[in-house]
Amino acid sequence: MQQEMRLSPRIIQAMEILQLPLAALQERIDEELQSNPVLEMREGGDEPSTAPEAPSVERGEQPMVVREEGSDDDFGRLDDFSNEYAHEDIEGLDVPRHAPIEDRDRKLDAMANAPAPGLTLTEHLMGQWAFVETNAQTRSAGELIINNISPDGYLRATLDEISVQTQPPTPLELLRPALRLVQTLDPIGVAARDLKECLLLQLSAEADGGADVSLEIQLVSYFLRDIEGNRLPQIARRTGKTLEQIKKAIAVISHLNPRPGLLVGEQASPIITPDIIVGYDDQGEIVVTLPDSTLPYLYVSKTYRKMARDRAADRQARQFVQKNIRSAEWLISAILQRQHTVKRVVEEVFAVQRDFLEAGPESLKPLPMGDVAARVGVHVATVSRAVAGKYVQTPCGIYPLRMFFSGGTTTSEGQDVAWDAIKAKLKEVVDAEDKAHPLNDDQIVKALGESGITIARRTIAKYRDLLGIPPARKRKAY
Repeated sequence: MQQEMRLSPRIIQAMEILQLPLAALQERIDEELQSNPVLEMREGGDEPSTAPEAPSVERGEQPMVVREEGSDDDFGRLDDFSNEYAHEDIEGLDVPRHAPIEDRDRKLDAMANAPAPGLTLTEHLMGQWAFVETNAQTRSAGELIINNISPDGYLRATLDEISVQTQPPTPLELLRPALRLVQTLDPIGVAARDLKECLLLQLSAEADGGADVSLEIQLVSYFLRDIEGNRLPQIARRTGKTLEQIKKAIAVISHLNPRPGLLVGEQASPIITPDIIVGYDDQGEIVVTLPDSTLPYLYVSKTYRKMARDRAADRQARQFVQKNIRSAEWLISAILQRQHTVKRVVEEVFAVQRDFLEAGPESLKPLPMGDVAARVGVHVATVSRAVAGKYVQTPCGIYPLRMFFSGGTTTSEGQDVAWDAIKAKLKEVVDAEDKAHPLNDDQIVKALGESGITIARRTIAKYRDLLGIPPARKRKAY
């Protein structure tokens, strides 16, 4: 005898459903509606309850019990069922085989209104290259170069590497003039091999248009590292220009595009759908709601339930219906459990993080997942799955739900402060500093200490890097 842990298919499905964000859950439901004929939906939720209805067991029939060890039959689909019974009239089986007409039209309309995919950078450049007047050999060399340009517009492969991509190798004497022609295509700066060449191509185009960018070209050619280090007085001394002239030239350079290839094609921004909405009611109490109104009301067809109990029906058809009824009930139960668990977790989170709703990230408190799990009465892994990939809409904005779980420290007044709150306070201190005399890390430590937050200098440097804040020397404004 031995002990081992086994998860039934029902538990596995419940864990998967719990971890899905709202958009992914909608996709999962759509897939199940397509594959499971006994599962039906109704928009608006007119039914009084979404709880799964247990199939009744008639005298003389074996009860439908799912074995805990699971099997392929638990989730299997008899794909040939539709083909076998598609042309037979089964008494009492009057259920649509497809989605309702109004649902199908809505999906088709959404597909019809979706924007067409934009041109890629390669397609955009090839379209221009077809109209460039040159000989056939240079045209082939240019096409080879265009196919090696990365989506951000840079040519990171060397000409020697590009040369051996064909048999016989393309001579460098053809690739060099072809590269110069490709670099004249739109967007300007494309096919550059490094940042300096990219900026110089754009400045050269402005010079060809009549703009006086001689100082800008000089700065990019010889002082790019000094500009990065904010060493403006040294640049002014070495060029013989005033500090104001250098600052104006750098302002012009800052408007150039370091990644010209990204100008072509639509860069889709991720769509964030909040899984939870947290707000206040009329009495000022915290209210947690799940915006699952977009989810359809799911139920098992009564016609199929009747067929599952009808011993006069074909045995294979009845077994198929019984398996799909179990699968549908598992899905409905898992969705209900997901709603309950997520709501309970969020309620416990904002019972601790109430100040966040009024003062924002600076008021975050330390909150381990284990504490929330103990209050909800579930395992910490369940809490982790409940918050994975989900976002919460608050009066302060939309935030990842996982952000509210973190460690922290205690202020001199004995108040618990989360690490994310310290990061927000650090950013506030830097934003309020005198840019002519920016604060170094030691001074930031002192400024936070005045707010009661004791933190090491190395931690300040770490948080600056995480927030993308440069050191004091680079933040100085001349």
